[in-house]
Amino acid sequence: MDGGHDHGTHPTSSPPGGPAPPRRTGPGAGPLQRMGKGGIGRVIAVGSGKGGVGKSTVAALLASALARSGRRVGVLDADVTGPSVPKLFGLSGPLYDRGEGIEPATTPEGLRVVSSQFMVEDEQTPVIWRGPLVTRLITQFFGGVNWGSLDYLILDMPPGTSDVPLTVFQTIPIDGMVFVFTPQDLAALIVKKAMNMARDLHVPLLGVVENMGFLDCPHCHERIELFGPSRVPKIAEEYGVPLLARLPVDPTLAVKCDAGRVYDYDTPETRALATALADALTSADRSQLTVL
Repeated sequence: MDGGHDHGTHPTSSPPGGPAPPRRTGPGAGPLQRMGKGGIGRVIAVGSGKGGVGKSTVAALLASALARSGRRVGVLDADVTGPSVPKLFGLSGPLYDRGEGIEPATTPEGLRVVSSQFMVEDEQTPVIWRGPLVTRLITQFFGGVNWGSLDYLILDMPPGTSDVPLTVFQTIPIDGMVFVFTPQDLAALIVKKAMNMARDLHVPLLGVVENMGFLDCPHCHERIELFGPSRVPKIAEEYGVPLLARLPVDPTLAVKCDAGRVYDYDTPETRALATALADALTSADRSQLTVL
């Protein structure tokens, strides 16, 4: 991003001081109120309930694939204490408010991105905030950013099932959620907790993605299941959702992510992921109409 200061612009490099998020008031008050979408078409959350499964990478790959297909896409990095989206896209801060809301950082390809990473002077500086301040920032990133007109806003969700994701579910109008797994039973145990939380809060489950499910040997081309046989198709069947994609362990992806060029990783698997998401949204819309 442009590091210069324009007249009348203000860098956002401190804890959020804008309007507080919607919240309960008084004893026995009702549920939190969801914010409006403005010019955003679809809000898609990508989560896993835990770290280490490549959730942020999958969110960035999905956003990139949608943008390459001609969609207008934004990414809200809601993983405030572990932000990695700016690194994946090669972006840096600070962000500025030019009078119409916080201006998101923009990649050369036009993806709009906001992240707590833009608010610290050094990329290794930790964000040490308590839950209420984290949730306030996330809601400000959604409602206080000048997103403009978007077809998709991808939310890279924070891990866990505590107050931060709870507030996100209750205040941000999420159209559906994608869950990222790796093949191991241990990963599945935690991710299923997050899926159950989303389902209990009436967030549509759009499908699951298996990440790092296999490696294609560059020499003999044999497919190697590094973490054992995949259990994700069975989980998809258990929850009645589609398996949107199986993504490999690919050294090329690691190199592009480290270089801030995740957008350039264009494979049949990532293109299929974007197509499968669109199909899942259509199916979810039909299901909702049937219920109504």
